[in-house]
Amino acid sequence: MDIKLFEMTKINILVVEDESIVSKDIQHSLQRFGYGVSGACSNGEKAIEMVQELNPDVVLMDINLKGELSGIETAEIIKKEFAVPVIFLTAYADDLTLTKAIIAEPFGYIIKPFKEMDLHTNIELAVYKHQKEQEIVRERNFLYSVVEQKEVLTDFFFVKSNSKLVKLRTQDVFYVEALKDYVVIHTAEARYTIHSTMKDIEMKLGNLDFIRVHRSFIVRMDKIASIEFPNLSLEKDKKIIPIGGSYREDLSARIQLV
Repeated sequence: MDIKLFEMTKINILVVEDESIVSKDIQHSLQRFGYGVSGACSNGEKAIEMVQELNPDVVLMDINLKGELSGIETAEIIKKEFAVPVIFLTAYADDLTLTKAIIAEPFGYIIKPFKEMDLHTNIELAVYKHQKEQEIVRERNFLYSVVEQKEVLTDFFFVKSNSKLVKLRTQDVFYVEALKDYVVIHTAEARYTIHSTMKDIEMKLGNLDFIRVHRSFIVRMDKIASIEFPNLSLEKDKKIIPIGGSYREDLSARIQLV
């Protein structure tokens, strides 16, 4: 996978450090790398105000801030309210400090005194990781919006394939197969592996055109070519699908005999 380097001039950083000399050194280091400095402050309360006002791309946060809010508490609020990545700065490397920091789920953790390259590397990784996480959130929200449109979902739905969303028509789906923590959606031309559960897929597809025939298989009714218990075969590729004992009665009730 090709990873494009970020244009550093577009990355704006808020520095939250209560030691003024250290804060200025950090700002100078950032500027030497070509980053923009959104601003600087020395306590958590002010940091939250500045994040809301300036919307920085990254926050460099000293863990041990003076004031009512610690750096860890401030980082948790910023994550919850603004979804801005936070990189912790600390002069302490003990297990207790690290354990507390992990709870806040920072995007980086730098021990002071640090090398400028450590600062640069952590920022680039934080921005890249945050960008990818936001892409996942946007895709998830989009898929949820599709699911809520139940009258549309009977005709089509979307799956992620190679970093893009692909529209699948339900009439093109042959069967769905469980695969550990994933499910595989099979069409005549392709297969799509997504992170989901059979229960969730079964709910989204509905029971009008699809039927669960096994704990690991959902099939489209009009794709069934023949049934010979304890198996059934599908059209075109003649895929053999097992029929689970607890699903046999439901299948028998759904098929039309003449």
